[in-house]
Amino acid sequence: MCAVDPLSSLLSGIRAEGSVVSHAVLAAPWTVRFADAAPLVMISVLRGGGTLLLPDGTERAIGAGDTAIVRGPEPFHLADHPTTVHGSHAAYEIACFTESAECTTEEIGGIHWGVDSEETTALIVGAYRASGHRHERLLRALPPVLVVEEDAEVCDWLETAAADAAQHSAGSQALMDRLLDWALVCTLRSWFGKAGADAPIWYRGLADPVLAPALQSFHDRPAAPWTVASLAARAGVSRALFAKRFTLLMGRPPLAYLTECRMDEAEVLLSDTDLGIAEIARSVGYADAFGFSAAFKRLKGLSPSGYRA
Repeated sequence: MCAVDPLSSLLSGIRAEGSVVSHAVLAAPWTVRFADAAPLVMISVLRGGGTLLLPDGTERAIGAGDTAIVRGPEPFHLADHPTTVHGSHAAYEIACFTESAECTTEEIGGIHWGVDSEETTALIVGAYRASGHRHERLLRALPPVLVVEEDAEVCDWLETAAADAAQHSAGSQALMDRLLDWALVCTLRSWFGKAGADAPIWYRGLADPVLAPALQSFHDRPAAPWTVASLAARAGVSRALFAKRFTLLMGRPPLAYLTECRMDEAEVLLSDTDLGIAEIARSVGYADAFGFSAAFKRLKGLSPSGYRA
């Protein structure tokens, strides 16, 4: 059986369905309002640049070669300059996923705004609509906005692929969905590798020489009957030292972390599968449905059947 590292498991939740991928060319002054309530929006700047204006007042400049991922669902703006929103300008909006939307993914996906020139800003915009609930675990691990600098070759390839997807030939929607999946995974993988103190605690734990073997072992086989002693043995240290170091670096005792991870997985299985409660209990490491149900309700506030309903 192949080992699955925790980051790969987290990124496996990325699965677009009916996504929107647009190639935009914008002449200043301009703004784009993102009103889809999409879980994630990806913006790759091919040329020029602008400023992200988030609901909490945060302003984040992005330039050529940058890819920004903004966590939803609140609307936000991208403008050529922060002051543009208060003056006369060309205003655009992406709002294809809302109930009152007048566009469709087919219509918006092929839009090419503006006239291409050296003075314009060129963007690839991806509005991501997830299938299922597994992506929610990923969202909890991300900041409101993250920016990664991409290689020029990646930007060129992305622009070509997006333009091809926008032609609406057979399979174009599937191409857009997989294009966005690929771009998101690559961007997030780069960000996690460079995030440092901004990365989630569990990811920083994977860099610790003591905790890493135990964390990897648990995420490889989350249903195994793990104990603090067996995890400490994987780490090659005493039970007491392991428990103290784990709690210090991860912010919770080892078994509390294991329970949280198992209940997160159970949450996904309850939402996205038809497996029975007993089957889900076994798949996340519980011998019977009663113990699993008690742990799930204690952590999530609802019984498994109540959550599923």
